[in-house]
Amino acid sequence: MRKILVAVLGIAVLVTAMGLAGCAKKEAGAPSAGPKRKLIAVGECTFAPFEYIDEKTKQPAGFDVDLIKAIAEAAGFEVEYRHLDWNSLIPALLTKEADLVVSGMTITDERALQVKFSDPYFESGQAWAVKEGSPIKKLNDLAGKKVAVQVNTTGDFAAQKLNAKFAEEKLPEMQIKRLDAAADLFNELKTGAVDAIICDLPVIQEYLKNHPEDKVVIPEPAFTVEYYGIAMRKEDKDIHELINKGLAKIKASGKYDEIYEKYFGKK
Repeated sequence: MRKILVAVLGIAVLVTAMGLAGCAKKEAGAPSAGPKRKLIAVGECTFAPFEYIDEKTKQPAGFDVDLIKAIAEAAGFEVEYRHLDWNSLIPALLTKEADLVVSGMTITDERALQVKFSDPYFESGQAWAVKEGSPIKKLNDLAGKKVAVQVNTTGDFAAQKLNAKFAEEKLPEMQIKRLDAAADLFNELKTGAVDAIICDLPVIQEYLKNHPEDKVVIPEPAFTVEYYGIAMRKEDKDIHELINKGLAKIKASGKYDEIYEKYFGKK
């Protein structure tokens, strides 16, 4: 009887040991997670330094591109960034051609009716620019002038608000020329087709840095304060969590500051 008992105990110990070894092996290698989730991000790549097509690689590059890649790494998903026209960005999101709009998009109440924005990731503002030597020296001097904006942007909205202000003050309204791409604004100003442009301040500053020969100047500071957010579908609550978690992580780790410094210098 004793021999049988010892044998049974021995088998039990062996089975337990094998089970523990199996658990240890599983823990050491970690369970296979499978392929990472992949999200499609879109932006309008004429909006340097936020997004543009790199001349060498012919691929999207810029602050927003680096930002969403860093967020993806921090939150544990993969991302592919694609270029689309500005007016196609939100429709692409809503029809599920894309999962994220990462394109220097200002958080507004009107847009928030259609999409869900992430926590803010960049502070900006609208400014205006003219050719050097222009008689336009202050904001009210834009009254009655021909001014270019990118259609359906906060530059466009700011111009419309300015016109309402001019009307109240019994000043002539601006002639607003609405263009499809941010890059087109500078071409219009360069050729003299318009007297001034209204656009996001960092975008004008980037143009001035890269094209000093065009002699474009910003006479006054930005006249609005805006915050950029990443746009998502309202129903995608899991994606909202992923993006905000990743954004918080890269801000805490210093990665955000590293990307910011690459494109804008130290804060």
